[in-house]
Amino acid sequence: MSRRIAIRGDLLDLLDDPGFDVVDSPEVRFDADHWLLVEDGRIAGRQAHAPDPSWTRLDHSGRLVMPGFIDTHVHSPQLDVIASYGTELLDWLNTYTFPAESRFSDPAHATRIAGAFLDLLLAHGTTTAVAYCSSHPASVDAYFEAAEARGLRMIGGKVMMDRNAPPGLLDTATSGYDESKALIGRWHGRDRLAYAITPRFAATSTPAQLEAAGALWRETPGAYLHSHVAENVAEVEWISALYPSHARYLDVYAQFGLLGRRALYAHGIHLDDADFQLLHESQTAIAHCPTSNNFLGSGLFSMHRARDPRRPVHVALATDLGGGTTFSMLRTMQAASEVAQLGGHPLSPSSAWWLATRGAAEALDLGERIGAVEPGRDADLVVIDLRSTPLIDFRMQYIRGIEEALAVQFALGDDRAIRATYIAGHLAWDRDAAH
Repeated sequence: MSRRIAIRGDLLDLLDDPGFDVVDSPEVRFDADHWLLVEDGRIAGRQAHAPDPSWTRLDHSGRLVMPGFIDTHVHSPQLDVIASYGTELLDWLNTYTFPAESRFSDPAHATRIAGAFLDLLLAHGTTTAVAYCSSHPASVDAYFEAAEARGLRMIGGKVMMDRNAPPGLLDTATSGYDESKALIGRWHGRDRLAYAITPRFAATSTPAQLEAAGALWRETPGAYLHSHVAENVAEVEWISALYPSHARYLDVYAQFGLLGRRALYAHGIHLDDADFQLLHESQTAIAHCPTSNNFLGSGLFSMHRARDPRRPVHVALATDLGGGTTFSMLRTMQAASEVAQLGGHPLSPSSAWWLATRGAAEALDLGERIGAVEPGRDADLVVIDLRSTPLIDFRMQYIRGIEEALAVQFALGDDRAIRATYIAGHLAWDRDAAH
């Protein structure tokens, strides 16, 4: 017998990118006091009237019911160094990241952190994430085992890193390929999981390893390619010294066949118009990590240049924990809004929500499965309490429409706003039960 549930609430999703500084965008689909029908883990429909009694009814009246958040770049091994003193990127790697990742040589530690990491994602309303694991295969096994046990749609992979890091974290071009290949065989395409081939960045991979990563990506249908680009000025200068024959950082990845659909690069702060043109032509996506960029002083990402309608680049939001300072996509939206404001091109509230839901799904080539409240999509959902704190409760008495409500929620909200998270129609997080 099929499992049928009906969720009552204010249904919200985005049809397309509403764009910059837009009020009352037609791309915002908002149905107040509707019912979302979910059958066997997928959305079956949305309607104004209550379904017949054969449906199990869940009442979230007065709350937003919407697609779960999608975090397109996060480091699962950095949970225990989040909010460490924010030095710049390269010092951060040596001071915090590498020591934290070294601890993942212990499978028990990897298992414990993977479970805590995924549970915190759910508590913040995030239903899909693209994660770096460490260079240890056991870290990837722990991550995917925990994701499978929770029924999550997750993407991740082993860091490939054969130079410029502590010896205990290094692989080789050959071993990085072989270990990643074995992990792909165990996990890629299993249940709701997908593998991301993950060279950390061009400074920690030799040309031989980048070549191996490109070969592995071409050999693995449906896999992702996940790395970093142009995050920090000193990093860009380092890449220039390591690869002097290349005019720009992004060209290094292009040379080794590491651009294309399902390729995802974090940051992209210090890119020029030629880079954005190349990203557009290759359909390569950028994960915008505003809290991390701000915390480490890396710079301000130019969303308006990336989303230029003449050659738009796929962009999505990401927390980049632990350089990022929060699991919350609400806090990440607010940071993205502040960065856009500083850049002189304000980001509309609805566009910020799009970047964390449907826009992220499209960046990951998963727009037909997640990111929208439409029939046939997976019922990975978050329920937002619109009055989660006394201040928000007070402010919501004076809103003038859904656009302003969305702005208030991410400007003032945090994990307390996450009332419930559903994975494939099953309750995975209940704020009131947890507390």
